[in-house]
Amino acid sequence: MLHTERVALRARHDGDIPVLQAELYDDIATRSRADTRPWLPIPPGAPSPYAVADAPADVAFFSVVDTASGELAGEALLWGIDTHNRCAHLGLALRPAFRGRGLAREALTVLCRYGFTVRGLNRLQVDTMADNLPMVAAAKGSGFTPEGTLRRSAWVCGAFQDEAVLGLLAEEWYTNRPEEDRAR
Repeated sequence: MLHTERVALRARHDGDIPVLQAELYDDIATRSRADTRPWLPIPPGAPSPYAVADAPADVAFFSVVDTASGELAGEALLWGIDTHNRCAHLGLALRPAFRGRGLAREALTVLCRYGFTVRGLNRLQVDTMADNLPMVAAAKGSGFTPEGTLRRSAWVCGAFQDEAVLGLLAEEWYTNRPEEDRAR
């Protein structure tokens, strides 16, 4: 399991799916801001977007666990993994009860460790709504550099929104990574 002192990333368990579905997907406003695809109602019995049994090869799904309580805190993923150009995007969504605790920064740190040391990637990228200041701060705190704004590039609940793009290169991460990663 990949972890810091407060956060662990592990494989998705079947018991995680209904919790993530109820607290992340069914919150339409939040989900619409977190995914480039349109929100769609999911009928009872249909597969959840959090089920990862048939995951595509260019995505690595994780569940985020609060190590203090052992509770499911949210989901994290590397997506758009490009093995030729050795780059990927990072995604993170925390359950409402776990936001504002600094867990996002630690989860991003663990995702970077996975992307750079396990997958051998050269570049990781965070794409988020420009007004998502907690995510921008978490990414900057994990070493990401703001690279630009995609003006009115995301359709969110009836209006176009700006997206912020932040990037981190392997050489930057290896030079500035957290102390706990230097011993590994």
